Amino acid sequence: MNRIFLNLKIAVRSLLNFKLRTSLAVLGVFLGTFSLIVVSNLSDSLSKKTEQEAENFGVNLLIVRSGIVRKFGTRTRLLSEATTLTVDDASAIKNGSRLIHDVSPSGNENFPVRYGNNVLKSVLVIGVTPNYTNIRNFHVKEGNFITNDDNRNLNKVAVLGKKVAERLFTDEDPIGKYILIWRVPCQVIGIMEEKGVDISGADQDNQIFIPLNTFLRRFVNKDYVNNISVQVIEESLIPVAKKEIEFILRNRHKIRDNQNDDFTVIDLKDVMELKTQAMTMIKILGRVSAVISFLIGGIGILSIMILIVNERRVEIGIRRAVGSRKRDIILQFLIEASFISFSGGTVGVILSSFASIMIFVFADLPFSISPAGHVISFVSTIAVGILAGIYPSQKAIKIQPVDVIRS
Repeated sequence: MNRIFLNLKIAVRSLLNFKLRTSLAVLGVFLGTFSLIVVSNLSDSLSKKTEQEAENFGVNLLIVRSGIVRKFGTRTRLLSEATTLTVDDASAIKNGSRLIHDVSPSGNENFPVRYGNNVLKSVLVIGVTPNYTNIRNFHVKEGNFITNDDNRNLNKVAVLGKKVAERLFTDEDPIGKYILIWRVPCQVIGIMEEKGVDISGADQDNQIFIPLNTFLRRFVNKDYVNNISVQVIEESLIPVAKKEIEFILRNRHKIRDNQNDDFTVIDLKDVMELKTQAMTMIKILGRVSAVISFLIGGIGILSIMILIVNERRVEIGIRRAVGSRKRDIILQFLIEASFISFSGGTVGVILSSFASIMIFVFADLPFSISPAGHVISFVSTIAVGILAGIYPSQKAIKIQPVDVIRS
């Protein structure tokens, strides 16, 4: 142990003679460690957020959308609207497949909303059935949700999203009050829990829910719906259920073999996988940059260790002359190289942990520390130090006392 401390003392003294080169070598290892840990932590955090978004959207969920929808990156976009998706289609899907647990048709449109002097120019109003909350895992926080009687009797009642309630009523209790949706007075019967933005980018807290039949008859006077939320009994059966839904709807809509669908069945897992793929690319790019940084750091350590060997030829020759073994010389230079690398790695771990916490706080991401990222960083740091010290140590043990005396 005393020998190791003595070697470390010698190493620090030698490195202080090359402050700038040592700093650059430490910087390379620091950047490698920093980027590797930050990217690993951020990737794990985004994976957690994606899982949370999927669970918030609904369990084992398929969305049947009227018209043609295409995926662009991690988002979906409606390319064309159709008027053929109906409430009867929802019933046919539920009754036509044993893989379907429940369905909830819904229609939506933006309307101005008013309470007293407070006016919201455009709020998404969604007509839904009473089972919407269970299928979409979106529940009422205060008051009640829409009932079968509300839907059957075309009652003019509304359940507000959290942000809509705050913007319309400020500190006043909305329950029991009447708001004007377009020209229709509706009684507020409930307020939804806070939900945030869904994977399509829609703010679910800035919505108003009313009975589906009320929406279709009193607001838009249409017979078709925009969406059907379908809950499959098991996650593993989602691909089969998707094909069965497409088969049922193509038959009901009398779509021929050579014709395109007038609807789109969206598997949220597919959308989530796109996000996962994007995160995987970020992780790969981060690790590539880390490898490059480690490589630069290793080259820096190698160059400074060669300089140190050349400068300490006399010291090495004298040590060999008084009986130092080759392994002592090798150990000393490996310790010096590892010390540089470990210093950079330590600073990288501390600052990357601090940077990760700041990113989680400001980006509102779930807190996550990647054990794999830290382990890989530690192993890489030690490996860079040892590998960069091998050649200089071999160069050092080739120095003979007689050569030093001659020079």
